Amino acid sequence: MSDATPAAAERPLAEPRSAYARFRRLGTRWMDNDAYGHLNNVVYYSLFDTAVNATLIEAGALDIHHGDAIGLVVETHCNFFASLAFPEPVDAGLRVARIGSASVRYEIGLFAADAPLTAARGHFVHVYVDRLTRRPVPAAGPQAAVPPPIPVPAESP
Repeated sequence: MSDATPAAAERPLAEPRSAYARFRRLGTRWMDNDAYGHLNNVVYYSLFDTAVNATLIEAGALDIHHGDAIGLVVETHCNFFASLAFPEPVDAGLRVARIGSASVRYEIGLFAADAPLTAARGHFVHVYVDRLTRRPVPAAGPQAAVPPPIPVPAESP
């Protein structure tokens, strides 16, 4: 095990709103706060899930009840920069960072309402599979186009 600390350039940084292609305002609930007075870490992942899936469903790119393909979450990650808490709403920024043969990597930035920089940011990878067989299906369909892919900004020093 190494005692080395990552260089500052390797640490994730908060991002501005301009780094995201689409936004959705999400509510917080009393039960989302933990004993320390801010959103519990697991709530951030729930907000990621809500932002991605609500966007896909509203765009007609995902039918969770009758569609032939469904998205299974195979990877998530989150970096925290500032606290969020009930009763403040959260603005979720969304972008598509990568489209694979059967997967899409969505990147989400969570902002305090109207704040300029992310309080947290992370990613969420869906692998699209056939609802019945659970075998991968191409991700180049409508799921990959909402929102359209945009370049991922380089980390700033």
